[in-house]
Amino acid sequence: MPLFMDIHKNVEGLTAEAAAEGHEKDLEVQEKYGAKYLHYWINEEEGTVFCLFEAPSKEAGEAVHREDHGGVADEIIEVKEGH
Repeated sequence: MPLFMDIHKNVEGLTAEAAAEGHEKDLEVQEKYGAKYLHYWINEEEGTVFCLFEAPSKEAGEAVHREDHGGVADEIIEVKEGH
């Protein structure tokens, strides 16, 4: 399945707790769209969140975020894992 990284920029009021809550919501609805959210990273100071997920398409990952918290990513990039 394709692997994607999405980027949410300028997220107002971003905290580690809020990001964890958003990730939990992703996990609750991901199956509905055939997606699997794997990891996320945040930069609270810049208000940036990165999410790594597997999904059949970019649109499937976007649908997960739209349904669970409305925080649609600014950019979604297909990636391949390196070592």
